[in-house]
Amino acid sequence: MVIIYQASKGQFLEHAQRNDIEDIVSRQFLSVTGRGVGPSEIRAWKNSLVEMAKVLSDEEIPTDAGVAIEYQLPQSSKRIDFVITGEDAAARTKVIIVELKQWSESRRSDKDAIIWARRGGPSGEQEGLHPSYQAWSYAAYLQDFNAAVQDGAMTLQPCAYLHNHPRDGEIDHPHYREHLARAPLFLAREREKLQRFIREHVRHGDRKGALYAIENGRIRPSKMLSDCVAGLLQGRPEFVLIDDQKVVHETILKADARAEYCKQVVIVQGGPGTGKSVVAINLLGSLLARERNARYVSKNSAPRTVYAAKLAGTFKKTRINNLFSGSGSFMNEEADTYDTLIVDEAHRLNEKSGLYGNLGDNQVKELIRSARCTVFFVDDDQRVTLSDIGDTDELRRHARELGAEVTELELASQFRCNGSDGYLAWLDNTLEIRNTANPTLDTSGYDFRVFDNPSDLHALIELKNRGNNRSRVVAGYCWKWPSKKDPQAWDIAVPEYEYQRRWNLNKDGSLWIVTPGSVEQVGCIHTCQGLELDYVGVIIGPDLVYRDGQIVTDATKRASSDQSVKGLKKISKVEPERARRLADRIVKNTYRTLMTRGMKGCFVYCTDGPLAAHLRSLLRAAPGKGSVAIQDALSSAVASRQQNVVPLRRASEEERRAGVAAVPVIDLVLAAGAFSKWQALEDGSVDWVVLPDWVRPQPGLFVAQVVGESMNRRIPNGSWCLFQANPRGTRNGKVVIVKYRDILDPEFGGHLTVKLYSSEKVPAENAEWLHQRITLTPDSDQAGFEPLVLNLGEDDDSFSVVAEMLMILPSATD
Repeated sequence: MVIIYQASKGQFLEHAQRNDIEDIVSRQFLSVTGRGVGPSEIRAWKNSLVEMAKVLSDEEIPTDAGVAIEYQLPQSSKRIDFVITGEDAAARTKVIIVELKQWSESRRSDKDAIIWARRGGPSGEQEGLHPSYQAWSYAAYLQDFNAAVQDGAMTLQPCAYLHNHPRDGEIDHPHYREHLARAPLFLAREREKLQRFIREHVRHGDRKGALYAIENGRIRPSKMLSDCVAGLLQGRPEFVLIDDQKVVHETILKADARAEYCKQVVIVQGGPGTGKSVVAINLLGSLLARERNARYVSKNSAPRTVYAAKLAGTFKKTRINNLFSGSGSFMNEEADTYDTLIVDEAHRLNEKSGLYGNLGDNQVKELIRSARCTVFFVDDDQRVTLSDIGDTDELRRHARELGAEVTELELASQFRCNGSDGYLAWLDNTLEIRNTANPTLDTSGYDFRVFDNPSDLHALIELKNRGNNRSRVVAGYCWKWPSKKDPQAWDIAVPEYEYQRRWNLNKDGSLWIVTPGSVEQVGCIHTCQGLELDYVGVIIGPDLVYRDGQIVTDATKRASSDQSVKGLKKISKVEPERARRLADRIVKNTYRTLMTRGMKGCFVYCTDGPLAAHLRSLLRAAPGKGSVAIQDALSSAVASRQQNVVPLRRASEEERRAGVAAVPVIDLVLAAGAFSKWQALEDGSVDWVVLPDWVRPQPGLFVAQVVGESMNRRIPNGSWCLFQANPRGTRNGKVVIVKYRDILDPEFGGHLTVKLYSSEKVPAENAEWLHQRITLTPDSDQAGFEPLVLNLGEDDDSFSVVAEMLMILPSATD
């Protein structure tokens, strides 16, 4: 989780009043994310943040209230504009979420939570979320995912502030009553009303460190769609639909209503992890609640089988069979038999149906004919066999031929791969599917690793799978299936590493991805497409290699039993160039699909050594902000932490060589020079411990014990903590280890101290900023600890922040 900018209210006002708040946020955005922003976003920051500074100039709003700008929602690419933290009159922690818009006008839509407005870009007025729904949905999403919000007795209060928009009866129309009640709307000339709202919820400063807890709060295990199907179909709101998901959902419901008068086709394009299946199942639930005759359709049986298994015991079998159908079930249906058919993974549709592919006319045509409204969720880059025909051009063509009104929508927001748009763009660029601006991958944003040994990869996936049965290994279809006839035979074998496994196809089939114990097997594209995992291990076969600076595919390396390239030889005799292009795209799309199944991470083993080396060369393990990668919260401390036993298991050298995530244990008393020479820790002079499964490794992590009482309100004496060395980004409001030659800390006995950090900066001629004064504040319930105030000169190199504390590690008795 990332907060681009955070400070106290007083510090924020100082930055805003210097008329350079947008520059500070822009530089911080580049520092934290590694990428810049466009001029339009910088202008938006300047205008809206100056307005928020005017709001916060109210002297009754405490100076030490917390302020955060651009907080990225967990496992999402979406960001909250502005956050204010503090305590109310009863000392309860409050978090105010503010959605900021610069609109000066808008127009009511007849769809729920949707409004017309000019949202930037060349397209002019567009439909999108009402700001109050947007603020509420972000708060609800944060409530679902962030353990600090759930466990920390803090209350989220969303609202929206449109400082240029008059109260005109459109944006505040009774149509939006439900959403305005959940997230109040403040408009032009209503600054004082917003100030009263903030004062009502924030009477005292952020004394409990709500901002810190939110940023470092442990992410709750993400919901798997397959686990929520029953609830969704019974009308329970299992998922909060965010941004374009909500727009797509409401637009399809309107298309269903219009289909009474004119046949409708809705084409929804979206890449991996954009929530196509989530919207599809939500939509099925909504239509059933309206007593519509609707069905979920997919060509691939794996999603349908998994969903049906999850519904067993809740719905009768006949009811389940009436809700889920294969795409080849509509050959003989009468026209307009159904109100709405929801076709997931439409790119996998075939022309013909039946076991031998010789029945029916065309699945796309049959589906459109059979329903008044047909919804296709499609990703052209997930066509993985020669028989897949459901690309967007084909869908449009048949819709026009059947006289349907066509609506095209897009899902762009990323909710898989840790919400990392950068990973997907990097993958497309790396596989040479399309050129993007992402030639390298920052692995602090998504856990991507390249293994030299498939046995090590599989062992780590099995370790990840222990907690929740949500990790699996998959492979390209480059190995035959001898275990189909001989159950004792091995299918996938890499002899040099003594690796041998069996395909999943014979035992668990379409339920492999959820069957306990099936992690020992290897899945393929047909049993995982349309589904998701926490971690995916991908074995890349000889059909994808790296030669002479390019990715090279060879479909002839596929197993003879693979049906995905059946018919390729016939095409190549007549149209060899077309056959080459088709085969190239199928191989690349297959690995793109496999490598995007993991929500938290993807581990790969390449049979081709040069490809493995190439992938490694494109990775950069940026130090980043530890809180982005660790995704856990401060745990409550107990007296038992005061023992001198690290609450983690020691890692052996064999485990570390096998890729088990481990970090060094550093004695802070002796650590004065350790942090700038990190590689020296590899010489065996320190112990290493195995990280908990929920902690994602990254360079610079270490464990250390904090002794003493100067920070005991946050860190009980003797606590073992996880730190990030050489942290980047703002340190204000964070607990850090500071090295300063003029300090002799009585608790550590050296020039290191652990304290709460704050700084005052001034512009400098030869640098962006110059630290003028740094204050290191204790946080203790005992008297006698005073802040350390450091007045630094322009060339003062005697001071450095060597590490940031990320969390207190739970002891064995917690």
